Amino acid sequence: MFPLKDTVRTRSFPIINFALISLNILVYVHEFVIGPRQMDRFILRYGLTPVRFYWGLHHNLIEAIVPIFTSMFLHGGLFHVLGNMWFLYIFGDSVEDRTGHVPYLVFYLLCGVAAALTQMVVMPTSTVPVVGASGAIAGVLGGYFVLYPRARVLTLIPIFIFIQLVEVPAVIFLLVWFAMQFIQGALTPANQAGGVAWWAHIGGFVAGIVLILLFRKRENTRASFFES
Repeated sequence: MFPLKDTVRTRSFPIINFALISLNILVYVHEFVIGPRQMDRFILRYGLTPVRFYWGLHHNLIEAIVPIFTSMFLHGGLFHVLGNMWFLYIFGDSVEDRTGHVPYLVFYLLCGVAAALTQMVVMPTSTVPVVGASGAIAGVLGGYFVLYPRARVLTLIPIFIFIQLVEVPAVIFLLVWFAMQFIQGALTPANQAGGVAWWAHIGGFVAGIVLILLFRKRENTRASFFES
């Protein structure tokens, strides 16, 4: 399933969401410009490698902590960054609208931290860097799940050689998305080298559900939706 748009009508310009999207794209452009060799070194230095993380906890806290944040803005390929940024574009503005700008940034980063730590716990001996914004974005999806269960998401669904456009309730779309992450994570060996950091997605989503209860605005106004 691939989301095309949602039906939530926001009331404020999502400046932080656009800044996050822009920063992620700019970092990827930098990766592309420096070339494959330098890009590999760049990712090894600023990506979050589990064995390096645990080494840093005992020997150099900076080595452990800094990559947790820098890894959120790195991506391994064009489709990786475009896919992540599209999900952030679709869902992030609505969450920012209900938290406020600065709280949204803090919420996003905390979800990314929770996602990274979840991946570190599940795969502590991995020597492969974890990169990508998807853990933090999973937190945004978790927040959206709590804030907008009545929203609907126009979704592209491939069925064999056909493509269907279906308006799916957000709660169903996100539950299916989460179930897919959980199944993939459960089927992935803990010692697998490379691939998708499924447990980062799971940890980020759960963190988003919990943290949004602290970060959402306390107000009586109800979210509005486009009728369709």
